[in-house]
Amino acid sequence: QVHLVASGGGAVQAGVSLRLSCRVLARSVGDYAMGWFRAAPGKEREFVAAINWDSSITDYADSVKGRFTISRDNAKDTLYLQMNALKPEDTAVFNCAARIGPRGVSNIPTRDDLDYDSWALGTQVTVSS
Repeated sequence: QVHLVASGGGAVQAGVSLRLSCRVLARSVGDYAMGWFRAAPGKEREFVAAINWDSSITDYADSVKGRFTISRDNAKDTLYLQMNALKPEDTAVFNCAARIGPRGVSNIPTRDDLDYDSWALGTQVTVSS
């Protein structure tokens, strides 16, 4: 059984930074990719960033490229999302996800949320102008 716990959200002013964390609680399952997604009010969930196990591959949505950095510390079973220069349009519920689940384990970081089987409850990020 896999549990993901996301934290680090909050209400901030535009231009500041936040770091989200996502702890993975699972027995050793092999190498797996992880990702961050977000859902703004009234909008569908969208891809933010993804990373493979050894961090050699990262991918970002165009809207966050250059401002957000995804990283992971496998020794701590933790995924991070460093968000700099936040904008009001970044306001959303952020979710982390892992490619661990009934379909097995995959180390390919993708942009499709349907590829991810394990999800944390979201953490709210609100950016005011």
